[in-house]
Amino acid sequence: MYRVLAMIAGGLLLSACSSTPDWMSLDALKPAPPTESVAFESEPPGAEVKTSNGQACRTPCSLTLPSGNPMTATFTLAGFQPASEQLELVPVGDGTSRLRPNPVLVELTPAPPAKPAPKKPARKPAAKPRAAAAPAAAATPAPQASGPATPWPAPQQR
Repeated sequence: MYRVLAMIAGGLLLSACSSTPDWMSLDALKPAPPTESVAFESEPPGAEVKTSNGQACRTPCSLTLPSGNPMTATFTLAGFQPASEQLELVPVGDGTSRLRPNPVLVELTPAPPAKPAPKKPARKPAAKPRAAAAPAAAATPAPQASGPATPWPAPQQR
């Protein structure tokens, strides 16, 4: 009986080896990707810098970026046209790579002035209607009834 239970337990343990859970993977033992501090400056200062990996700051500033992939930095400032700068990976002699340019210097160009909205032509005030000749029916007054209004003709006097 013990042999049967041992074989069942061994089979269950071996079947669990084919699907290891995430917490047992060796990804936690891998080293973190190398990082690099990149300085950002703009003329005029105060522009917002947003990198393609989601980090942001206001110039002049510096961000710690992973140096494993190239990325783009976008500079925006009210009243100026947005500008982008590509950060490239440049191999270094010791087998690693660095992000270049560092520091990133960008000169923002003023945005063209916004076109004013077209002015609507001034509306002339509506002309008052001129007094037209009164209709003929209104010219002659209606006969005044001497008594109460009835659907029968008025009695004739003899």
